[in-house]
Amino acid sequence: MKNIFRISLLLIGLLTMTNGTVEAQLMEEKDKFTRADSLRGTLSELRSWFDVHYYDLHVQVFVDEKYIEGYNKIYYKVLEESDVMQIDLFDNLQVNSILYKGEKLKYKREHNAIFIELGETAEVGSLQSLTISYEGQPQIAKNAPWDGGFVWEKDEEGKDWVGVACQGLGASVWWPNKDHQSEEPDSMLITCTVPKGLTCIANGNMRSQREDFDNSIFEWFVSYPINNYNVSLNIGDYTHFSEVFEGADGRKLDLDYYVLSYNLETAKEHFKQVKPMMACFEEALGPYPFWEDGFALVETPYLGMEHQSAIAYGNKYLTGYAGMDYSRIGLDFDYIIIHEAGHEWWGNSITSYDIADMWIHEGFCTYSESLYVECLYGYDKALEYINAKKPSIRNERPIIGPYNVNKEGSGDMYSKGMLFLNTVRHIVDNEEVWKEGIIKGLLKDFENTIVNTDTIVQYINRKSGKKLDRVFDQYLKHPNIPVLKYKLDSKGKMLSYKWDADVEGFDMPVKYIDRKGNSVWLNPTTEWQDTKVKMKKTKKVKFEEDLFYIKVMKDK
Repeated sequence: MKNIFRISLLLIGLLTMTNGTVEAQLMEEKDKFTRADSLRGTLSELRSWFDVHYYDLHVQVFVDEKYIEGYNKIYYKVLEESDVMQIDLFDNLQVNSILYKGEKLKYKREHNAIFIELGETAEVGSLQSLTISYEGQPQIAKNAPWDGGFVWEKDEEGKDWVGVACQGLGASVWWPNKDHQSEEPDSMLITCTVPKGLTCIANGNMRSQREDFDNSIFEWFVSYPINNYNVSLNIGDYTHFSEVFEGADGRKLDLDYYVLSYNLETAKEHFKQVKPMMACFEEALGPYPFWEDGFALVETPYLGMEHQSAIAYGNKYLTGYAGMDYSRIGLDFDYIIIHEAGHEWWGNSITSYDIADMWIHEGFCTYSESLYVECLYGYDKALEYINAKKPSIRNERPIIGPYNVNKEGSGDMYSKGMLFLNTVRHIVDNEEVWKEGIIKGLLKDFENTIVNTDTIVQYINRKSGKKLDRVFDQYLKHPNIPVLKYKLDSKGKMLSYKWDADVEGFDMPVKYIDRKGNSVWLNPTTEWQDTKVKMKKTKKVKFEEDLFYIKVMKDK
């Protein structure tokens, strides 16, 4: 499991040191949540007493029957005494047995939770293991990757093509595990058995491949902590090619591509954008965080997903988003490659404790798209890219969702998250601090770490020397953006201004352009203030709305 920075420990340490195409819909009333939601979303005492160290997952996929069978041996460290353990597995999958120290254990099932009676309390600090065998027909994805599960398709040549995507829904849709986003194994082995003639691509590096009667068996090892939802299988008639990216420090990173055999030449041409992307991301975000496991794109029968070291790619070798100009400003890069690769830093390396804080994944990752644009096309084009997303933002629900019920916030976390972080960048008003101290600093200091919103806020406060709690609260915990109201006297010499916001005592600096074209700071609060200005009588005040995501309103 990744190291969790508890808030109290974090504060002590600090003192001493798109728009999504399908939005996640937030339930408005908490009483609509069920016990099943709480069992999945809460790190209860039956889940918190043990820390997963390693998963040894074995899965055989019977493609014709759309059926799976296997077992997961779970190695865990005992943190507190307990004789009951909660493990998660969707209730449409059958548990065949649970073995602990050679003995078959009793268990009870409730919704998608399994409560295992261990029969003893193990010594605190000891490393234990148990094995869960299971089988069944896993849930078929209705609309992967958003409404996930298994995807059973045929490629253009009629050959089987299978994928798995389960973010939000949960990895327990297809294998037994401690299915809470705060819990990651330190490493993992994935053994996949498929019918002979098909190839199985999973996460990490392939350790072995062997034949067994009518089956092919592939063994993949992940040497870093990994989100449960990032664990995936990709099964098809794959062919492989690769290249090497040389990092700024001279290290060599393997770039592997697994594509359908008839797309090989197309893929070789289309994926030429990967190396420039990796150079831009290394410059903006720091070194690729899973160097030993390599970077891979795997062609999938669904659009895409940020599966760690085996990114699902299904954009059909088109630019933009399925051929649409997702940038809205005429840029022709492949959005799926750039966005999903960005998640290797934001989401896969830095992970939010609760999916209610998924803005940390999606907001920062979407903002990283603009850093890629800035790297290739410059700062002004990046600003254009960011602001082109304003029309897609609804501002109907908070970006942060309800905690402990496995529920994300608004899909605005993508584009609004990017615009908000662009706002914070310009509030900080120091490029060295923003780029090196905050963006790269977060990724370095919290690499392979579980964080929450407060972790991020306090870190940015410390690095910037500013107190931005109210700013974060307004943009993340309320649907509305702040409204800047202003008045200009008839002579154009006195400007009055104030914020209308949901957060009590809200204050945030902004800039306006004076008559000579100079950029001038203001420090509005929720109370009216006046300042002398030099403006043309008939001209409205021009605030720098490309730098700050705000609504400006002239007061009567």
